[in-house]
Amino acid sequence: MTNDGTTAGAASKADGPATGSGDIARSLELLWGTGERSGRGPKPGLSLDRIVTAAVAVADAEGLAAVSMRRLSTELGTGTMSLYRYVPGKAELLDLMLDRVQGEPFAARPDEPPADWRGAIDRMARGHLENLRRHPWLLKINQARTVLGPSALRGLELALTGLRGMGLRDPELIGVIIAVNSFVEGLARTRADAAEAVAQTGLSDDAFWDNQRPYLERAMLSGAYPVMAGMAEDTFSSDFDQFEFGLQRLIAGFDALVRERAAEGAASRT
Repeated sequence: MTNDGTTAGAASKADGPATGSGDIARSLELLWGTGERSGRGPKPGLSLDRIVTAAVAVADAEGLAAVSMRRLSTELGTGTMSLYRYVPGKAELLDLMLDRVQGEPFAARPDEPPADWRGAIDRMARGHLENLRRHPWLLKINQARTVLGPSALRGLELALTGLRGMGLRDPELIGVIIAVNSFVEGLARTRADAAEAVAQTGLSDDAFWDNQRPYLERAMLSGAYPVMAGMAEDTFSSDFDQFEFGLQRLIAGFDALVRERAAEGAASRT
């Protein structure tokens, strides 16, 4: 039961699958390696790691809805009941899948730390965007209450280590991470939604906008929208890199804050 009186299942159905909606104690045991069962199943070599790996692969290829214990048993060549010796169900499996992929951006180049906090933000943003491209199902999950495992904490530890040179207060460092991730997720969600619209309708982006062109041209000539009518023809061109533009503006904004705090610190010392 949630705070608003709905069941966890109802909330999950409305908002998309939610992390932490299963047996939290069991998820934590599995994430931290304190509760993995050896399992005496008919399939030698079956393990929790193999189950999570297969689940991520299915989600990457076909979406999260395709992940089920029955489907995974087929992928792994074992009986469905054998999987339950390792993980209670799909809700707990989702917690394990999320922790698995969250650590990927930081595992790519662990021995090459960025030169400074600007480089850390740049790497964080690009790594997060690439991770969402590899695993688009992440955008469908309600992560408001994530069950934290070792990969998630390791990622946060590395992110905070790279940002320490900013000289900001701890809550502000978390704010930097939230701002960067929110920007990246917003852009990634727009791209994913556009691709999904093409797949669902069979209508390309170019064809979609071509259908609207006569109406938009008449609207611009009507005089009712003078600002938009006066904009350059390449205003909405896909050649403009919105990700690069937004990322650099974020870094510039944080740079201004860091300089402001350094000046305040110097003034207080004198």
